[in-house]
Amino acid sequence: MSEPQPDPTAPCTTRMERYRAARQDRKLVVLEGFHAVKHALRFGASILEIATRSQPEIDILAQQLAPDVRAQLAGADELPQAEFDTLTPLPHPTGLVAIAHRNSVNPVNLANSRAPNPLVFLEQPAHLGNLGAAVRVGAAAGACGLLSTGQHDPWNPEAVRAAAGLQFALASARVDKLPETTRPLIALDPEGEPISSCPLPPRAILAFGPERHGLSQSVLQRAEHRIAIPMTRGVSSLNLATAVAVALYAFRD
Repeated sequence: MSEPQPDPTAPCTTRMERYRAARQDRKLVVLEGFHAVKHALRFGASILEIATRSQPEIDILAQQLAPDVRAQLAGADELPQAEFDTLTPLPHPTGLVAIAHRNSVNPVNLANSRAPNPLVFLEQPAHLGNLGAAVRVGAAAGACGLLSTGQHDPWNPEAVRAAAGLQFALASARVDKLPETTRPLIALDPEGEPISSCPLPPRAILAFGPERHGLSQSVLQRAEHRIAIPMTRGVSSLNLATAVAVALYAFRD
């Protein structure tokens, strides 16, 4: 029998136990670093608790980079360095962490929304850092959301760290497979037509596979069009997040 996990919202647990439990709770997320917490606050996250190793340092960062959330960051609990270091596997250099409720996303509704903006679909992304970076690009470029398959969750703290917390700005979810959808599916494929010659239809889904193998045949067969990002001869592939950025900005008005 597995040991019961501590309730991250229970006042009787230690702070370290709450952070450890939050990493296992699919309704919660651990935010690591100033920018992740800043974006979570800016985009309306429900924050349970915030901790810092130095309130004066965080206040200076807030004055410089995020005066809009300075008052909210002023309530962070200031901890001794040794205790702060127990809250995350790799303490963030900006000295700020938090626990928040994840945003709830319905993948079927997202895949069939009437929003004209493109939806990003990642099939089996191999690295949490790339997954998070793709979320960050999608939020910046105005995508309407991001869905991914495979073992890596867009809400994993490592992915949230790489995305600077922009999962709160871009609807993001892990799915078993791409839902049935009325949106046109556009596959990024080295054998496709040059991206510059293919206008993007409204409500398109842009599908990206992992760097090594590319998209599966099942996704390619569903695609209405296949497009390719031109590259210098001898260069075999782009980093996943870079490919997402190229494609989204190529079609951005």
